[in-house]
Amino acid sequence: MNRIRALVETSAYVDNLDRAEHFYRDVLGLTLMGKEPGRHVFFRVGDHSVFLVFLAEATLQKGPLPPHGATGPGHFAFGIGGEALDSWRTRLTNFGVVVEQEVDWPGGGHSLYFRDPAGNLVELITPGVWNLPSGW
Repeated sequence: MNRIRALVETSAYVDNLDRAEHFYRDVLGLTLMGKEPGRHVFFRVGDHSVFLVFLAEATLQKGPLPPHGATGPGHFAFGIGGEALDSWRTRLTNFGVVVEQEVDWPGGGHSLYFRDPAGNLVELITPGVWNLPSGW
């Protein structure tokens, strides 16, 4: 049987695309790949993944794709190197982002939890959280 090899896209749903674009591009430093005003902004994450940010109400309308979407805050995690943890904590603080919680995991990884402007719970994780072959 063929195996699924990767999670390529992850989506978040927001209520303000401009604020979301600023947050993910300027605060988290993701590379903007494309955008459609009033509908979405797309970001590259590392070398293998894409982060899709949709205006929640726009994805419920019929368009080139079937209507889809979610309501309420979601959760997702971005991987960072362990050596970058302190600089990320400082960067978030400098942008006025409140770190809600930090966790040291039994496998050796560490997590920083905070919210994006739409209330989604964002996590930065260091290797060791899941003990995956890739290091995460």
